[in-house]
Amino acid sequence: MKASLKGEDIPSHVTASAGDDRRFLKSVHDNVHGNMYLDPLSLKFIDTEQFQRLRDLKQLGMTYLVYPGAVHSRFEHSLGVYWLANKAMDKLKRYQGLELGIEQIDVQTVKLAGLLHDVGHGPFSHMFEREFLPRVVNGLKWSHEDMSLKMTDYIVDEHNIDIDPENLKKVKDMINASERSISTSFKEKSFLYDIVANGRNGIDVDKFDYISRDSRACGLGCNFQFRRLFENMRVIDDEICYRAKEYLTVHKLFSSRADLHRTVYMHPKVKAIELMCVDAMIKANDYLQIASFIDDPAQYWKLDDTILKTIETSSHQELKESRDLILRIRRRDLYQFCNQFAVPKDRLDHFKVATPQDIVCSQRSGGITLKEEDIIVTNVKIDLTRGRENPLESIKFFEDFASTEKFSIKDDRISHLLPACYQDMIVRVYAKKPELVEAVSEAFENFQMRTYGMKTQVHGTPNSKKKRQRS
Repeated sequence: MKASLKGEDIPSHVTASAGDDRRFLKSVHDNVHGNMYLDPLSLKFIDTEQFQRLRDLKQLGMTYLVYPGAVHSRFEHSLGVYWLANKAMDKLKRYQGLELGIEQIDVQTVKLAGLLHDVGHGPFSHMFEREFLPRVVNGLKWSHEDMSLKMTDYIVDEHNIDIDPENLKKVKDMINASERSISTSFKEKSFLYDIVANGRNGIDVDKFDYISRDSRACGLGCNFQFRRLFENMRVIDDEICYRAKEYLTVHKLFSSRADLHRTVYMHPKVKAIELMCVDAMIKANDYLQIASFIDDPAQYWKLDDTILKTIETSSHQELKESRDLILRIRRRDLYQFCNQFAVPKDRLDHFKVATPQDIVCSQRSGGITLKEEDIIVTNVKIDLTRGRENPLESIKFFEDFASTEKFSIKDDRISHLLPACYQDMIVRVYAKKPELVEAVSEAFENFQMRTYGMKTQVHGTPNSKKKRQRS
């Protein structure tokens, strides 16, 4: 990347209208998308301390401690989504621009939404909002998407960025479209709200970028080709549709995402490290008031992944328990993954979340007495974005570029090899101390027998792990 992305040398009167004029664009070379070009208005957002904060947020949080290459940041991802939003709009404008009434301001708005969609993201990937905040602030409804809206307003006000208020509102609506399914509530050009965060069917350039980027960083293959979808899409009745022959390409988008969840995002050891990180932050919260940062964008932008180093290097006695947990992570003395099972398909409808109390109540008398605080149980849901429903049934296709009709495609018309169930629920159990693995594993097996009348785990916990003691 060039040493500076600053757009100060660009006259202010051209920032809103420069469009694709190369005289006013800055080039960045990305290891996923190659050369990307940043327009003047976007540069005004990029060259702020609030956006630069994204360099200090690893895209995959603590995953780099298991996949060493996963050190890429939210900054790279945000530029990537900006660029793919631009490419999507370029295709639509080239082939249907007059028909759809696409103007340059539409292109600019969608690009800004892609650039700013994660500007409100918390540290350590999704762990901050899904696991830390709910345990320290009761009843809180908070999302990084909502924080992105507040941060966008804050950046505009703090840096006096000249942007039309109505266009700024559209940018924010596009950022939050997946949360509120907002695309269906707009009568004019609602397809624009499906490009960055698609609440209609889940196909968006955010997924295109992170699936490609995360797979590459972790050294995994990726057989999903988003460029094929760019070449085979068109808008029909204000909805982005795809050529029917690309049905399996669309399916690969969702299956590739599910594979990443299974092998990377929800990797048992990654989750063990995240659980320890959460515990460390909870123990530090009273002293550092970490959760209070979410109340004010002026403070929130100062919160990033370096909070862990702040705890680790502090000498304050109030942070000792947190420091000890972080030291355990550094020395690989992790919470021990004992075992897991997938909830039987015929039990999914009536599945009840498993808890440490369930495991404690399943232990046999004699031997070590387990306590709830010794155990962590996680209930991991992996799906294709639509829970137990087939996401492809909400996607519209067309026959060829001469056709004007859109339609859905049923799985049984394509292949009998496609999944009949679209969701896994995996129950995992961890022991906080290695000497408890055998007792926790046995209680976990008893819990399965009590609940399902059989052991549903694939195999037993290895004896070598059961016999491991704290060093």
